[in-house]
Amino acid sequence: MVAAAVHPDLEAEQAYMDAAYERLAEMRAGATERLQAALASTKGGTFQARAERDIVVVNTLRRLEQLDIGDQPLSFGRIDGIPDNGDSGVYYIGRLAVSGADQEPLVVDWRAPVAEPFYRATGRHPMGLRLRRHFATEGRQVVGIEDEVFAADGATGDDDVELVGTGALLAALEQSRSGRMRDIVATVQREQDEVIRAPLPGVLVVQGGPGTGKTAVALHRAAYLLYTYRFPLERQGVLVLGPNPVFLRYIEHVLPSLGETGVVLSTVDGLVSDARARGVDAPLAAQVKGDTRMVRFLSRAVADRQRALPHDLDVPFGSYRLRLSAKTTADIVSTVKRRPGTHNARRRQVETLVLRRLESQYKSAVERATRAGLRPDATVPDDLAAEYGLDPAEVRANESDDDLFEQLRALPEVTAALDRMWPLLTPIELVHDLLGAPALIASAGRDLLSADELRALHRPRSAHADQIRWTSADLALLDEASVLLGPRRRRRNGDEAPRTYGHIVVDEAQDLSPMQLRLVARRSMSGSMTIVGDVAQATGPWAPARWEDVLAHLPDRRPARVVELSINYRTPSEIMDVAARVLAVALPGASAPNPVRSSGVSPLFVPVVASRLYDEIVTRARELSQAVGNGTVAVISPSSMLPDISAAFDRAGVAYGQANDSLDAAITLVAVEVVKGLEFDGALVVEPARLLREAHQGDRALFVALTRPTKRLTVVHAEPLPSVLA
Repeated sequence: MVAAAVHPDLEAEQAYMDAAYERLAEMRAGATERLQAALASTKGGTFQARAERDIVVVNTLRRLEQLDIGDQPLSFGRIDGIPDNGDSGVYYIGRLAVSGADQEPLVVDWRAPVAEPFYRATGRHPMGLRLRRHFATEGRQVVGIEDEVFAADGATGDDDVELVGTGALLAALEQSRSGRMRDIVATVQREQDEVIRAPLPGVLVVQGGPGTGKTAVALHRAAYLLYTYRFPLERQGVLVLGPNPVFLRYIEHVLPSLGETGVVLSTVDGLVSDARARGVDAPLAAQVKGDTRMVRFLSRAVADRQRALPHDLDVPFGSYRLRLSAKTTADIVSTVKRRPGTHNARRRQVETLVLRRLESQYKSAVERATRAGLRPDATVPDDLAAEYGLDPAEVRANESDDDLFEQLRALPEVTAALDRMWPLLTPIELVHDLLGAPALIASAGRDLLSADELRALHRPRSAHADQIRWTSADLALLDEASVLLGPRRRRRNGDEAPRTYGHIVVDEAQDLSPMQLRLVARRSMSGSMTIVGDVAQATGPWAPARWEDVLAHLPDRRPARVVELSINYRTPSEIMDVAARVLAVALPGASAPNPVRSSGVSPLFVPVVASRLYDEIVTRARELSQAVGNGTVAVISPSSMLPDISAAFDRAGVAYGQANDSLDAAITLVAVEVVKGLEFDGALVVEPARLLREAHQGDRALFVALTRPTKRLTVVHAEPLPSVLA
């Protein structure tokens, strides 16, 4: 980075920035005036006028949000190209577009096509650039300038390793972390930009090891797609899925900082609105519930609820006695089973066939009575009453079919028979009844699941629906059941089908089970998705060996594309050397991403006697926090140790935070199960051997833990180190 005081263009660039900020203020003032004018006309007018006013208000509020960049720099660089037809070829790149009074561009949006060379140009492929300039800023002040000059013949540079704006990039990487992820819009690198600007249609898989910026890239891609395909995506919606609520809180400020506030953030569990995960499955149960065999399992469970009556049924109808034979109900159920449609939608067909049988019997009785000379208001002799099953005081001869159907449907015996033959079911009723009954599990799982798998699925029934301790894997079953069952009633306002989206971003996708992937795929309106993750960091019950295992459960309307991010911007080489040894065991043959920097500090391994373990954790965490200054430190441990670690900090009077509450504390206690995707200046990893034993995919979980810090790593252990670390 060239010192700001000696760069000859510093004063001129500051003047240009001042003018751009003044114009931004004018744009905000104009938008505020339009909003106030619209709000001032809130009374009277036609319906169309009121609707148009509401549209103006909504759009203006959205525009004001976009124009509010807070303390972020308006522009972070510029590109100088070859002048052409009166175009100077000079463009300032920033967070949003700012135009002058005569509409000339003062700053262009980083997502605009003209900004692409700022991120992608290299010495070998300069893309028409003569100069690329990065600004170092403090608030609105330009304090430094870094220039990259491109040779006219494009003879310099190496496309395989060259970084864009090295000084600005390294300065950003050295900054202390906070409890929130920052955007990387000023330092996006070439391989990242290729992912961000990839076409919208189809499924794009982004494989990226620790520190490659894959999460930030995915979020910037969402912002880019909303800019480039604004018309369809604003209406269809964009969904970003993260692995847990801690992760969502960590990333929630990135998109607003890029001017996009309409994106929906959720976990996969959050997509199921009827239930909340409060329990945890045993490993075998979680694995079985995540298997696509559950599709057939649930389908069989639904079919088991479609059954004939075990005995003939007598139905009193006024003074008549109608009969529904068991064979007739078997024929009806068999007929409707062969018809298409969801379970609940076909209940109406069962009702119709049953009621027609009863109606036919009734009309036959009336016809016989009519042939015997009886009138509707006639008194029936006792001998004829016995023959035709009639009440001597009543004959119903002139009722319409609709009246008969409604009267028959209202009979308690008919309602009970229909509920026995083809009950209306909710997903909660189906899955709760199923998993609470070994006989139902055995019937649905016959020749499909092993005896151990069948036993793993059973759990005691709860007395009330709100007491059910659903697990994350259960929620995917509920969603699958909703597809098989359909709505219990015809949909009205407030009873909508699950929302679908024009584009879905899935982070840490390698940890989703096949059933969860099916759940996500159903939310995709057109099959447009960005799938982000690292196979080597798969720590759930389902750990794919390759991305094809994931793609098998996602939309395939277009051929999927798989790209890989190869550069590690976060993890220093000293830490990555240790983590790479674990990776070689966790996933043989996998390659770790190449780190771009070193810290000069090797990881510290601290053995301690068991009686001193928790006190040593506190001591080392305090030392680590002092070493990283204003940065953040994570104490990463198996979840079973967190209560004792928390108690040790309390005894020592050392302030700390819990990841489930906030990531803003200087020291945060984090279970290894939720640390994925997060980054800290320093990390203290506790008891690697115990972590290997207790975590799903222990080797991969350890790899995740070791790669969280940007500066320093400490490992504290009372048990012997695993051989891969010893």
